[in-house]
Amino acid sequence: MAEETFKIDGHVKDWLLENDPQNPSIRYFALVNLLDEDPDSKTALGAKKGIMASGPVPEILAHQHAEGYWVEPGGGYRPKYTSTVWSLIFLAQLGADPQDARVARAAEYVLENAYSEKGFFSINGNQSGTVHCLAGNLASSLIDMGYGEDTRLRDAVDWMARSITGEGFGKTGEKDIEPNYIRSGISGPGFLCSANDHQPCAWGAVKAGLALGKIPEQARTPQISAAIDACKAFLLSVDPSTAEYPHPYGKKPSGSWFKFGFPVFYVTDALQNLEALLTLGLAGDKRLKNLVSLVVEKRDDEGRWLMEYSYNGKTWVEIEEKKAPSKWVTLRALTALKRYYT
Repeated sequence: MAEETFKIDGHVKDWLLENDPQNPSIRYFALVNLLDEDPDSKTALGAKKGIMASGPVPEILAHQHAEGYWVEPGGGYRPKYTSTVWSLIFLAQLGADPQDARVARAAEYVLENAYSEKGFFSINGNQSGTVHCLAGNLASSLIDMGYGEDTRLRDAVDWMARSITGEGFGKTGEKDIEPNYIRSGISGPGFLCSANDHQPCAWGAVKAGLALGKIPEQARTPQISAAIDACKAFLLSVDPSTAEYPHPYGKKPSGSWFKFGFPVFYVTDALQNLEALLTLGLAGDKRLKNLVSLVVEKRDDEGRWLMEYSYNGKTWVEIEEKKAPSKWVTLRALTALKRYYT
């Protein structure tokens, strides 16, 4: 069973706080998220500056074209996982500075090219090219980069919320929202998706929940609040530690649910499900106890977590070593446990 309070072993804390030019983001996030360091303190600002000086962020940015895209212009979904969409999501998870001109240019490029004038993020500019995992990942990343007030992002979040609940999924005010669900892409309310054989997709729900939970309460429209309730209801419709959500293409849930890693793209793990549910306001909720226990029980004897799911060889940079103790996964796990217990 999980411990009843949050704690971090001293040697693990030292490990996460050490100066690591290969993973400088770790020190910054550990300071701010685990040790409650003021983000504007000299120590935190120094750590944040290091993110842009060495490690994955400058390597990813080195492959960016001057116009702001990666690999080729356009919507930026392909090739996985080096094109524009994935590079932006990766940069956000690494804590890249949105004030950096290259990072800002990437965010603006995505908002100009992966966002449809009809109000949604899309692979190809059409409604057939939008799915909740893509919409949630991009919205979450852009919110983290400070674009929460951008009208395009606000419209995309509104469209995503309405597509989840089905409420007002039609003409509203002066803005046309596609009036009908379609067989390709999002095919119905409640996270129905063609990629999941038109059954509710928990991976999409987790990504949507991560984004919607980051909307400040005072900025939540009735549609966003309803979509948040729908996320919580669906993700808690089964014991989240089992991941027994609809899985039409297999006899049991994807094994990826139980392999923690970094970065996290459209594939979801149980730890990110916990992160999403916490972002949706469920800290301390007893319905998450088994999920918390699952996370705790994956810790090794030294109080660290392993890298079990890796994109090495598929992205611009290598992140740690698979099957070895991982600072990134340890940081993710400890941050989630801290949020749950405090």
